[in-house]
Amino acid sequence: MAETQRAFVSAASKTLTNGSQSRIASASSLLQFNPYATSQTHKSPFTAKIIRILSNEIENQLDYAPPHQPATSFNSFTVRDRPGEMWMTMRGKYGEYEEIKIEHWENVVLRISLLVDISKGQGYPDMEFLYSAWPDQLEIQKVYLLNRDKTIINPYMGRDLRRKKNRKLQRTLDDYLEERGVNNELCVFLHEYMMNKDRIELIQWLGNVKSIVQK
Repeated sequence: MAETQRAFVSAASKTLTNGSQSRIASASSLLQFNPYATSQTHKSPFTAKIIRILSNEIENQLDYAPPHQPATSFNSFTVRDRPGEMWMTMRGKYGEYEEIKIEHWENVVLRISLLVDISKGQGYPDMEFLYSAWPDQLEIQKVYLLNRDKTIINPYMGRDLRRKKNRKLQRTLDDYLEERGVNNELCVFLHEYMMNKDRIELIQWLGNVKSIVQK
């Protein structure tokens, strides 16, 4: 019985180790450098220490929460990443003529900012929605009307939709955008996407610093 238990534990441990190694190998393929490469050139003790610390930090990041390949689509939207920037763009369509563009910028733990553009084509101004995206819900802050060249039509920016007296209008606009796929499900996807992207950018940055120190 004891031998059977030891064999089971050994097999389980090997499976977990192989799974972890597989995830780390997959994460390493996303980077623009080899995280395990070492320099053969003689370095001073101080420089060697810095390189060792950076290498350990990279390995810890890969081991603790290895990033995965960023998604290229979500529901009806395509996703375009911008490597090296905390910025991403999503595009979709509604009906025959209406185009939807979603842009995220900033990297805030609890809240991220979104711009959602609704374009109905030539002859119509674009509507641009400024959103706060919390981990589980979206909140409209402002709605702008833009010319085709993205300049604001007039200085009046409309109501601050976060105020209590404007909640009914806010809910109506929420329903309008939810029909176009801009909803709480998208919000959850965006937070997960940006957390993964943040890990990729951090490890890549550490690798760039290490490469410079090694030269």
